[in-house]
Amino acid sequence: MQQTDKKYVPLSDKAKQVILGSILGDGSLKIQIKNSNANLQIRHSEIQKDYLLWKAEMLKEIATDSSISVQKPDGYSKRNKWRFSSRRLPSLTELHHLTHEQNKLCIKRTWLNQMTELALTVWWCDDGSLISYGGRKGVFCTDGFNEASVKILARYLKVVWKINTIVAHVSAKKDGTKSKYWRIWIRSSEELKKFLRIILPHIPLCMIQKTLLLYKDSQFQERWISEVIQLSGYSRSAVVAEYKKKKARWNAYR
Repeated sequence: MQQTDKKYVPLSDKAKQVILGSILGDGSLKIQIKNSNANLQIRHSEIQKDYLLWKAEMLKEIATDSSISVQKPDGYSKRNKWRFSSRRLPSLTELHHLTHEQNKLCIKRTWLNQMTELALTVWWCDDGSLISYGGRKGVFCTDGFNEASVKILARYLKVVWKINTIVAHVSAKKDGTKSKYWRIWIRSSEELKKFLRIILPHIPLCMIQKTLLLYKDSQFQERWISEVIQLSGYSRSAVVAEYKKKKARWNAYR
């Protein structure tokens, strides 16, 4: 049972940004019928345990001693998931009212404009992926949003962050039914690098692979690795180790 607090204490900027990024991805702010205040819940897979713990560290002010737990396999997942569940707080209710309508997340520029580089980083870590040969194109898997909402998000990236994207759909079968999902694609290598340069100073080491572009040309590769090291602040040995792991996985899939 989540702890409920009636006293209003404003969220720190850091916590607010992690929450805003998370609700676009793998987090949710909900107000249950029997409760007056909202709480935040985040779920990540076993392989993203370190990432969830990084988020939990940033969200200590809204946590309890039992906020982190393991969710056993259920009808939606056959594997364990790591879960963060916050206290129920007036400050979270305030954020819920800003971002939701009828207890459902509503994509609007009024609150997207409050996002900083940190929120953008969390959104990418949650739902962004490098794709195509060498991973020099990117996509936000915004499958949970309708076309209109995804277009608002793409417009936000263009106007606020100067990132040119394309909104296009993919088709996939779910429970035997073919469905259409709308996603945001960064199809230019230069646009992708521009975006990655924005988030690199904030990205946790455990997710640095989501910024590591692969090149056949060793000089191009070294230039990007050096840029990642400079912008992220991580050691060369740490970044190169993650690069080697990613390259090995990529070669195994080819």
